[in-house]
Amino acid sequence: MIEQGETPVNPEQKGREPIFLLPGAVTAMIGVLLAIHLASTYALNQDGYLQLIFWLAFQPLRIVAAPTDPSLAVPLLWTPFTHALLHGGWEHVLVNTAWFAIFATPLARRYGAGPMLIIFFVSAAAGAALFAATTLLSGSYLIGASGGVAGLTGAAVRFIFQPVIVAQHPETGERMVLGRRLASFGDLLRDNRARFFILIWVVLNAAVPLLPLVTGMEMSVAWQAHLGGFFAGILMVGLFERRH
Repeated sequence: MIEQGETPVNPEQKGREPIFLLPGAVTAMIGVLLAIHLASTYALNQDGYLQLIFWLAFQPLRIVAAPTDPSLAVPLLWTPFTHALLHGGWEHVLVNTAWFAIFATPLARRYGAGPMLIIFFVSAAAGAALFAATTLLSGSYLIGASGGVAGLTGAAVRFIFQPVIVAQHPETGERMVLGRRLASFGDLLRDNRARFFILIWVVLNAAVPLLPLVTGMEMSVAWQAHLGGFFAGILMVGLFERRH
């Protein structure tokens, strides 16, 4: 019997777990990346796609062309950020969204949606800056979320390898999990796992330009964006750490 004021509970619903365990902001951003790629692949014709690339992809050559035609430099106001929303194929976007889900989730849970997105887009811009420094006259353009996701990875490295802090409530004596502290730069160098992760990351990305010498095949991997974004994330995450 259900008395007045009680809410009936379906036994089948009790104990159910949500299908998506990702934070809402992470799920929403993944949806945006997939929707943009879906639209650019199936809704735009060739001319429309070229216009999309022209206005949203990051092209360092615009910096050189700006003195002769300043209008070419206008997209530089937003393309260091918007290039992270475009992808070159389904494999590209799926790898980046999976990578995004893994490293954006701990940041969104620790700092919230706003700081997570700020780290993502500022790291994408940092990756674009390093890309521009090495490809200024090549005429190439940069698309993909990997620079921003690399920034999320670098930011997460600052705490995911740290031990969990457990404290005792001063009044009740209850044990409480406080989380993981943010490692200093010295801590990263002293921690074996963090140091190894950073070393492998840097070596693998720095080796990309050398792979054509070994394999004879050109690699269309923006290693500069990976490195620039990664170190931007490591440096930036401390700005959002709560001080108590």
